Amino acid sequence: MFRRLLPLALAALTLPAIAGAQTEDKALERLDTADQARGWDAVGRIDLGPHGFCTGALIAPSLVLTAAHCLFDKETGARIEASQIRFLAGLRNGRAAAYRGVKRAIAHPEYVYGGEEAMGRVGYDLALIELDQPIRLPSIVPFATEDRPATGDAVGVVSYAQDRSDAPSLQEVCHVLARQTGVLVLSCNVDFGSSGAPIFSIRDGVARVVSVVSAKADYDGRKVALGTDLGTAPDAPLGTLLAEMKALSSPFQRPGEDGRDAAGGAKFLRP
Repeated sequence: MFRRLLPLALAALTLPAIAGAQTEDKALERLDTADQARGWDAVGRIDLGPHGFCTGALIAPSLVLTAAHCLFDKETGARIEASQIRFLAGLRNGRAAAYRGVKRAIAHPEYVYGGEEAMGRVGYDLALIELDQPIRLPSIVPFATEDRPATGDAVGVVSYAQDRSDAPSLQEVCHVLARQTGVLVLSCNVDFGSSGAPIFSIRDGVARVVSVVSAKADYDGRKVALGTDLGTAPDAPLGTLLAEMKALSSPFQRPGEDGRDAAGGAKFLRP
């Protein structure tokens, strides 16, 4: 079935000098079989009704981490209703390891959606999706999160994207090229549909989410990916989102409303 792809916007970046990767990046590997995908089934495709799809990762039995811009209709700027969203964990060749509907979805309160994305928004391009039922299967283990890696560190990414929407692909090694406040600049291979894909630090054989794919961009003719820094402090982007999600269950607290884009700035392509 043809699915519309959420756009990534092209940008001319103003960044510090980007150092070359210390070792060569690995190519994408399509995870077609259960053996190839073992350990990665907590990554899934997020279907957005007629609005396209993104990639997301389970970080708790009922919580999926993705990019905030995935929650908006790119044509109208309106929020996509939770009832239109589905999470297909470990989707491979038409079958998922688990299918779930969505109870609610929230974007970071500082994220302001706009068709032309400014660099400052990338640092807040983060969302949480609460599933209608938790996923508790031995083969689907939620990922832990940790602080962002340093410039030059190796990371990995698992994503769905254009021309590979029916199975995830793993790039086991790509690199952090530069860091700005709230943003990682990466050599990872991303494309339309990769928005929200988890970026991993892999140490001692354990993958931990350190960022999610927000956009791809041009830097002096070089294709780069932009990732949103999660942070681990309570007031960091992920901590803020977790608090917002908790507040939704209280009748005495309400998260902030999503704003409308009123600013210009550099333009990015959304994966």
